[in-house]
Amino acid sequence: MNTAVHTAGDSNPGNARNSGKKPRSTEPLKLLKFAAKYWPLVLLGPLFMVLEVSVDLFQPRMMEVIVDRGILGIGNGGLSDIHLVISTGIRMILLVIAGGCFGILSGVCANVAGQSFGNNIRKACFTRIMHFSFEQTDAFSTGSLITRITNDVTQIQQLFMQAIRGFVRCMMFFVGGTVALLTLDLSFGQVLLIAFPLIFLDVIFVFIKTNPLFSLLQKKLDDLNNIIQENVSGIRVVKAFVQEKREEARFENANQALVGTQFRVELLLSFMRPVMNIVLNLSVVAIIYVGSLRVQDGSVAPGTVMAAVTYITQILNGMMTLAMIFQTLSRGIVSASRLSEILSTDPAITGGSYNGKSTPDINLKYTEDSPASKDPEGINDSKNAESTNDSKNAEGTNDSKNAEDTGDSKNTEAAGSGIVPGCLRFEHVDFSYPGSRVGVLSDISFEIAPGETVAIIGATGSGKSTLVNLIPRFYDPVHGRILLDGIDIKEYDLKALRENVTICLQKSELFSTTIRENISLGNPDASEAEIIAAATAAQADAFIREQPDGYDTAVAEGGMSLSGGQRQRIAISRALLKKAGIIIFDDSTSALDLATEAKLYDALRTGYKNVTKIMIAQRIASVKDADRILVLDSGRVSAFDTHANLMKTSRIYQDIYDSQLKDSDAGDGKGGAV
Repeated sequence: MNTAVHTAGDSNPGNARNSGKKPRSTEPLKLLKFAAKYWPLVLLGPLFMVLEVSVDLFQPRMMEVIVDRGILGIGNGGLSDIHLVISTGIRMILLVIAGGCFGILSGVCANVAGQSFGNNIRKACFTRIMHFSFEQTDAFSTGSLITRITNDVTQIQQLFMQAIRGFVRCMMFFVGGTVALLTLDLSFGQVLLIAFPLIFLDVIFVFIKTNPLFSLLQKKLDDLNNIIQENVSGIRVVKAFVQEKREEARFENANQALVGTQFRVELLLSFMRPVMNIVLNLSVVAIIYVGSLRVQDGSVAPGTVMAAVTYITQILNGMMTLAMIFQTLSRGIVSASRLSEILSTDPAITGGSYNGKSTPDINLKYTEDSPASKDPEGINDSKNAESTNDSKNAEGTNDSKNAEDTGDSKNTEAAGSGIVPGCLRFEHVDFSYPGSRVGVLSDISFEIAPGETVAIIGATGSGKSTLVNLIPRFYDPVHGRILLDGIDIKEYDLKALRENVTICLQKSELFSTTIRENISLGNPDASEAEIIAAATAAQADAFIREQPDGYDTAVAEGGMSLSGGQRQRIAISRALLKKAGIIIFDDSTSALDLATEAKLYDALRTGYKNVTKIMIAQRIASVKDADRILVLDSGRVSAFDTHANLMKTSRIYQDIYDSQLKDSDAGDGKGGAV
């Protein structure tokens, strides 16, 4: 047995998370492109903040005038000047109002730009996630992806807004306040020379210690979200097996891990502000002390000392705010890297240029030398091939839909056109799931004619669902190829390919909207008559009309307001309405009774003759009337023929039949496939 070995990164460097590669350190900076559209706001926000801080820096000077000249009368013979106090006070009030307006405008610009920036990143991440392959989604995990497009986007959004507003404010206070303080008296600079290194060391220490913890914190949040997501989606299983206590314990452990990490972060941050407050208060005391000495020798006036105290307070408060911005920066860098990891991950499965309508620019047409033409039935086991061919010789002339006759007609058509319209062919396909060394499918080769109904049957774990998931390229084969109309499906544009292939799953995924919108999901422009026709064929019209609002009845989350059979019939209606050339039923009638299933197959037989139908089923009663039946055994094609021939040639098929229908009337025609 040819067991393929496949890992997440060995066949495609874009698989999973780009083969596990971390984004380069420059990649988070690329997120700034999402703010390019809002550059006027990005410029106006800091500009208004500069004006606001300028007003704040001018206030101490005006207070100095009020104290020295208006109250102490310095320069006026020691006489107070009440008019100077009032006029200067009025100017101060007007400046405060103007500064407040500038601050409001700065806040508006920063918030609009920040919210728009975050919105664009969130949409870009969601769009990229929608193009991920299943393996890439699994690699990130659902909980992690939710955390990234919610919490991480919020973190980077806050950092962006603080950079526009808070960072500019802090730097203006630092630079402008320092200049203003030194213009009062150079001796005040001695205090800054001592205070700055202390604050700098405090900030750097906390930054270094907390930065790795923020990365760990986000991972712990991912774990918690994964547990929540699993339990919300699987709440019925949890309750059915009375596992509430176990899941509560899992949640408690994950929550405690998150809280513990958060506590370590907050513990480190709790040291920063008290240390900075101590430095601030000591600096104020130092300014007053130095100022008192300068007042005594007549170098400065008391009002100048008051202004100096205000400036040192503004400078150090700005530094404290800057330290808090560095905290946001630490977390924002981690979040930016996690978002860049999504945006820099190229979809593992990408489409080609062929849209299924224009002339392809490749030469992959049907030829007599192709593997499938030599072995169209895909029977690579010599014993099965021989017995199948013998049965064809015996019965091929009596059944117009016999596989041999179908093959002859296909070859005739191929000889004239070079391409068989609607022909689906597997050529020596091997597949194993990413990260697994166990082959799921091995050397799969077979061919399906346009409009043919093919059933797939086999034991649990034989690879039935995996096989059909390769057709719309949910996964790609490790080896071999799959051709549609003689062209490798990898050369098709993904949208064109998936528009021509629809798959109806056993677990019917319904959305929280109306029944009508659930049915028309794949064909939004469908008319009312088309929707009803699809529902009628799927045996859903009758029960839909019995709903309170008919087709406009709202469906609960996950379709939980409907029974399993009702959900399946709505999903089948959706598949039929899409009007694709190939319809795949992945055990999607398992919840239907045989009578309803028989009516469904009758409707498919009469109304969808030209559609290629591939059906996976566990019940032979559901598939025995198919044109041909493919028997899978441990990931290999064991047999591929009609029900009648398989009953003579395939021991595996006979065993399945005996276990299900030997003692019942298997020939009543009920429940048979199209």
